[in-house]
Amino acid sequence: MGETHASEVEQGKRFEFGANWARFLTILNEERIKQAEQSLMAMLGQQDLNGKTFLDIGSGSGLFSLAAYRLGAKVHSFDYDPQSVECTRELQRRYCPDNSKWIVEQASALDQDYLQKLGQFDVVYSWGVLHHTNQMWQALENVVPLVKVKGQLFIAIYNDQGFISDYWTAVKRIYNKNLVGRVFTVCIHYPYLFVLRWLIRKLSGRSIERGMDIWRDMLDWLGGYPFEVAKPEEIYSFFQNRDFVLRRLKTCGGRMGCNEFVFEKGP
Repeated sequence: MGETHASEVEQGKRFEFGANWARFLTILNEERIKQAEQSLMAMLGQQDLNGKTFLDIGSGSGLFSLAAYRLGAKVHSFDYDPQSVECTRELQRRYCPDNSKWIVEQASALDQDYLQKLGQFDVVYSWGVLHHTNQMWQALENVVPLVKVKGQLFIAIYNDQGFISDYWTAVKRIYNKNLVGRVFTVCIHYPYLFVLRWLIRKLSGRSIERGMDIWRDMLDWLGGYPFEVAKPEEIYSFFQNRDFVLRRLKTCGGRMGCNEFVFEKGP
């Protein structure tokens, strides 16, 4: 699988998310971990995860796997990007002396043979991941059997902005094509994205945000390819038709970014 990922990166078909996350670990501190715990509990509507099983699909830096572990869950993390897997394992080494409560593996959300062996979980979490598989709707289908009855599914999917989303898709393709493409897209978009991020931070009143620093978040956005989007009602209908009930919805207000959903699986 590592060779497949490397080949996709070399061909300009995939961004190296893990390389960005590796740098994030250098600024990870207790405040950021606490904020991750609080945001997770706020969306799930729970005080802790004691006695729960938690599946993190596309663990990235490993921060939210760590948050779930510290909140009492037994955690299973996997990611397609080998550097993201190493980031998650690094947090496991730092904070989890008992590896039996936190498993970390490299795998794909499209690998149905792998997923079928995992069983079912009380909480399945995949924030900003499944739209980077290049087969988003299949990936969404694949997570359905992983959620226990009365279990929760917490996902975040890029908002469909129509022609604006088409524009960003083209930008991401150019960025991943070669070094010239990366320099070009960064020079063109950095002023806009920097000001936008600054405004969001000021208006939200938060001292720190979910992601990395402004520079790394910008690269993550510009380079984040494959890239797929969906309208909130499309995600809602998809899971409603599979016996899931929407418990919480947090939209990005029709703008650029992710819509967040928490579903509960019915009988």
